[in-house]
Amino acid sequence: MSADERVSARPSLRERRRAAATQEILDAAEAQLAEDGPGGLSLRGVARSLGMTVQALYHYFPSRDSLVTSLVTKAYDDLADAVQAAVDAVGDGPDPARDNAAGGNTRGADTAVPRLVVATEGYRRWAIAHPEHFQLLYGTPLRYYAAPVDGPTTQAVRRMGAVFERELFGRYTAEQLAAAEMPVLSPALRTYLESLPPGGLSDMPAPAVALFLSAWGQMHGLVVLEVFGHTDYLGDHQAEIFRVTMRNMAADIDRRIPQR
Repeated sequence: MSADERVSARPSLRERRRAAATQEILDAAEAQLAEDGPGGLSLRGVARSLGMTVQALYHYFPSRDSLVTSLVTKAYDDLADAVQAAVDAVGDGPDPARDNAAGGNTRGADTAVPRLVVATEGYRRWAIAHPEHFQLLYGTPLRYYAAPVDGPTTQAVRRMGAVFERELFGRYTAEQLAAAEMPVLSPALRTYLESLPPGGLSDMPAPAVALFLSAWGQMHGLVVLEVFGHTDYLGDHQAEIFRVTMRNMAADIDRRIPQR
């Protein structure tokens, strides 16, 4: 690339200033979110904290919904990053399917934590560390807010889901997943699952989709209970309860999928 091409490829001063102002607004909105929760988020409050008018803020975010969409997208991306970082930190963890096929786990693998469990614990840690952001994603929906159809929030959710799909099913073939031991799905449900639009869950056989949603419900349900204070009575034992439940869940999933 020539010097002229490098200069033309670099964002202009105006573009850099706009990007910096946009980031400053997002930072202020995140600070307000952390202080007041999702229900307290307002363009007027964000603008006031930055010493600017609402009209000026509209040059960067034309509506509250556009600001909320950016916050939701970033929260999902941050959550996905936390889950990915958790599994990256352990490298190649134990593989229940491989160990079972070899005649049982080794003694070391008995106490090792499966990568799927590590992923769920990354999810839990992020939610506990960022309760207001977690509430923005999974709490009471913001009044009058509707995420754009197949927009950036949808893409961010799919990215996070892909991490869990890989840790759940990455070592299995489509044929194995299609033969997973599940209660018989009704024809209507199977047809619906198989007709989902391309991307995400539609890429898996119907039994695998049912297993995925069941696992997601178990993990997410425990995290919601903890983040919103419903299991405070367990104190420091919440982490152990979560790990035991997730290990049992991971083992049950592996038992349901036929080995090669």
